[in-house]
Amino acid sequence: MRSFPYPLISAPDLRSPARYLVWLGSLQKATLVAGIVLGSVWMASQAVMPFVLGRAIDDGVIGQDFPALLAWTLALLGLMIVQAASDTATHRAGVSSWLQAAFRSVRLVGHKISRTGDALPTALSTGEVVSTAASDAFRIGEVYEVLTRLAGAAVAWGVVTVLIWQTSPVLGVVVLIGVPVCCALLLFVVRPLQTRQREQREAAGTMTAVGADTVAGLRVLRGIGGEHIFVDRYRVKSAATRDSGMRVARSLADLEASQVFVAGTFSVVFTWVGASLVIAEEITPGELVALYGFSIFLMTPIRAAADSVARFIRAHVGARKVIAVLSVDANVAESTAPVPAPPIGSPLVDERSGLVVGPGLLTAVVSGEPAESAEVLTRLGRFEDGPGAPAVRWGSADLRHVSLADIRDRIVVSEAAPQLFSGPLRRQLDPHAQHDDGAILAALDAASALDILDGLEGGLDHEATERGRSFSGGQRQRLVLARAYLTDAENLLLVEPTSAVDAHTEQRIASRLPSVRTRPGLTTAIVTASPLLLRTMDTVVFLEDGLVSAQGSHQELMESSAAYRDVVIRSE
Repeated sequence: MRSFPYPLISAPDLRSPARYLVWLGSLQKATLVAGIVLGSVWMASQAVMPFVLGRAIDDGVIGQDFPALLAWTLALLGLMIVQAASDTATHRAGVSSWLQAAFRSVRLVGHKISRTGDALPTALSTGEVVSTAASDAFRIGEVYEVLTRLAGAAVAWGVVTVLIWQTSPVLGVVVLIGVPVCCALLLFVVRPLQTRQREQREAAGTMTAVGADTVAGLRVLRGIGGEHIFVDRYRVKSAATRDSGMRVARSLADLEASQVFVAGTFSVVFTWVGASLVIAEEITPGELVALYGFSIFLMTPIRAAADSVARFIRAHVGARKVIAVLSVDANVAESTAPVPAPPIGSPLVDERSGLVVGPGLLTAVVSGEPAESAEVLTRLGRFEDGPGAPAVRWGSADLRHVSLADIRDRIVVSEAAPQLFSGPLRRQLDPHAQHDDGAILAALDAASALDILDGLEGGLDHEATERGRSFSGGQRQRLVLARAYLTDAENLLLVEPTSAVDAHTEQRIASRLPSVRTRPGLTTAIVTASPLLLRTMDTVVFLEDGLVSAQGSHQELMESSAAYRDVVIRSE
């Protein structure tokens, strides 16, 4: 019984595509060695068969020696059995190597996607990431499957060279030099293939990205009549992908034709030289039959070499794409000098803006530029890091040195763009199954979202579609707010939680917020300019140019700050 997934005993080597492929191979040495040994036995048994057949003709048929004929026939039968068994075992080992490498790459990419946060979509398009996991990882695996056949072909070439040398040193030299030369000639066809495959891969990634963006915004595009613009963009990218695919197909066709031509030419030359030696009575008829069999068999190493090069090229391109994904670093990382998390009730302080989010209070953050106030809350949740990141203190601790596990457990940031995933609605709201239905319904009521369940046949068991596309923007926003409430986080930071709902719904949310978040030890900060929410806040902080310029109740700021008053009036 095998345990999946296979353990990763070392970090991936991302210095180059070749090094990454070597690193993957090092994790499955046993399977690769078994495949290479079995592949060598498989090819070697094929290589010896023409020799045995020639000896059967010379000793048994022409020499009329029945015992010799029977012995060579049995030897031929044994080789056939060995060939069939080793072929099956080689294929199994090769496929195992292929899948191990492919799924290890998929696992690495999946782990990177789930751990990198918004750094990955910032660096790479969605289409690139999807294509890397769905396509490139499996192209990488192909190289380990073909390696078994390539190793076997190399062993068989050596065996055939030795057997032919015993018959004719001249033909031995022809095989020893001719096969590598034929393989080298095919590189002139393979090189353009590499360039065209890279172009096709990039075009496919761009097309996938455009398609994903179009589908994600389809409802909005239809609403503003812009659907045809994105459809035209997708049509152009699709046509470019099709054309690049056709160029790749032409290169592949050229490669196939070149394999047949080069290998066939070599076979003709080899057979002609062998026939000349028979006419000159330098070799026997049985040896001629063996040489003819060798000439046919030698097409196998040539074609195997060409196929291996083509697959190595695809794997190299795929490895480059995987490295591009794995090389993206998260915006935050664990500190090398961690400090303990502060006690419950510690304030959050953003030193750049001067904002202090006090414990047990409902704090609103208002700015003429909403992005400024949203950026402040993002910093308080530690979603950016590095030497240039401003310091944020959580009590007496520097937030950059507190364990990420503690931060994510005790500080929750709910962003303005709500995200839902596919699956039961209950799981969307309570991912860790920590609450019963009563608590979930209470959170939905506090977010004024109970009416959403009325339109769902399955209620909390309703299967949400990807990204919650079956819900309107306002419904998604209220569901996400209920999910944020259910975290019961010590520090809850909400960014524009009611921007997509109507005034009546917003009033209900505002009136119910204090009953949810005013328990001792709970701290809440909200980015909003809505008067309905601002009236329920314990304190309001007004930012100008990213700095705190005024603080007090909503009514106090309306009376004392003209800039604040202008921002609030514009939002009404």
